[in-house]
Amino acid sequence: MQASAAADPRSNPDATATRLRRRAEVVAALGTLLPPHALLWRREETVPYECDGLTAYRQQPLVVALPESEAQVAAVLQACHALQVPVVARGAGTGLSGGALPHELGVTLSLAKFNRIVQLDPLARTAVVQCGVRNAAISEAAAAHGLYYAPDPSSQIACTIGGNVAENSGGVHCLKYGLTLHNILKVRGFTAAGEPVEFGADALDAGGLDLLAVVVGSEGMLAVTIEVTVKLLPRPRLARCVLASFDDVAKAGDAVAAIIAAGIIPAGLEMMDKPMTAAVEDFVHAGYDLDAAAILLAESDGTPEEVDEEIAHLQAVLARCGATRLEVSRDEAQRLTFWSGRKNAFPASGRISPDYMCMDSTIPRKRLADMLRAIAQMETKHRLRCVNVFHAGDGNLHPLILFDANDVDQLRRAEAFGAEILELSVAFGGTITGEHGVGVEKLASMCVQFSAEERALMAGVKAAFDPDGLLNPGKVLPTLHRCAEYGRMHVKKGLLPFPELERF
Repeated sequence: MQASAAADPRSNPDATATRLRRRAEVVAALGTLLPPHALLWRREETVPYECDGLTAYRQQPLVVALPESEAQVAAVLQACHALQVPVVARGAGTGLSGGALPHELGVTLSLAKFNRIVQLDPLARTAVVQCGVRNAAISEAAAAHGLYYAPDPSSQIACTIGGNVAENSGGVHCLKYGLTLHNILKVRGFTAAGEPVEFGADALDAGGLDLLAVVVGSEGMLAVTIEVTVKLLPRPRLARCVLASFDDVAKAGDAVAAIIAAGIIPAGLEMMDKPMTAAVEDFVHAGYDLDAAAILLAESDGTPEEVDEEIAHLQAVLARCGATRLEVSRDEAQRLTFWSGRKNAFPASGRISPDYMCMDSTIPRKRLADMLRAIAQMETKHRLRCVNVFHAGDGNLHPLILFDANDVDQLRRAEAFGAEILELSVAFGGTITGEHGVGVEKLASMCVQFSAEERALMAGVKAAFDPDGLLNPGKVLPTLHRCAEYGRMHVKKGLLPFPELERF
């Protein structure tokens, strides 16, 4: 976890002078490339861009550019490259790891105006969309053809496909239908130097190295995404959801593992603990069991015959695992109501706390109950509440740590709480992120999961695409100093051994 947001450079006269001089250079250069309304640099104009969905970290951008054509994007990148000015690409700003946090001496490149669906081919079952198209808008446009775009992050009504590519976003149905990477064919954009670049192909495979898999999930560090070719799927003829209650979180966790072990791959398999269930039920009135220690949502889709058979199988497994209540959606309206609680977990949490820090890690499914018990102990240790919602089918955790960002001590404790969750996820055999990315939030935690050699290899990939390190600098890859500082702190506390850091 990062210690805090960067200090305001205006508090340092030298830094202020440098910033003003640099801004004048950038405004002069970009002012010849963009119309006046597409170049923002006054404080009141750039404040809305100071953070993404992770509001604990804020930084004023030097300048915000809002290009309206690909030629303008290329020209802005070329100008910034010539001036050696950092560039941070930004979509809808719904990210939750500080991935779109501005650089204090850099340009925030807003791609919000690239919101057009270029082509929709129902026969090929593909759509070519600009990076600023909302995730949900793709399915809305494809609905007339009986098609849809499968990845469905909770923020899908607002998040954009460009941001989804940057984070390799998933959603509640990613267990069966995959992440962003599995549902796109091609990404087109520009390098840091403003040169056009293309990853993937219109065909099912592209020649050479699989660079599409490299750029998806690269958090805007390798290239600026402009256009994406996505795959579309036929809408299932029927979908039904089972709502299962458990009187013990361990039973719910075991049920998740048992479902997968039985050879069932539900369209969605989500888990919420009791505090989260209470929060969302008060918000959307989905009919959740408020007495349950945990609830599971398991969905089946396909033909009516396939759904009937799978639902019966699901119910049998859940009953054997100790479910205290089972309810199957009777129609499409009730199915959507069941899911409305899960989809609104984040806004529901915002109603019960001034701020929350949404963590994102992945663990083996068999350790779900262990993690929930550990988080309960961490709540006491850090004196903060935490509500939990999981993409249980693939072990992707989203604990929401509740705190007040106006209280510096609470922010510090929330950061320590989150770091401990990530450390335990790695210890359980998991990873520090599932779909939200590393951004600035998890920089230090990269030192937990990856060795210095592994991080150096990642930095080498970054350098191959962006030798000058101008695209989204300061994200994902921690410095040796930060890892050494983090390692010494943990060795001193006896929490984690970092022998490879002793030389720093």
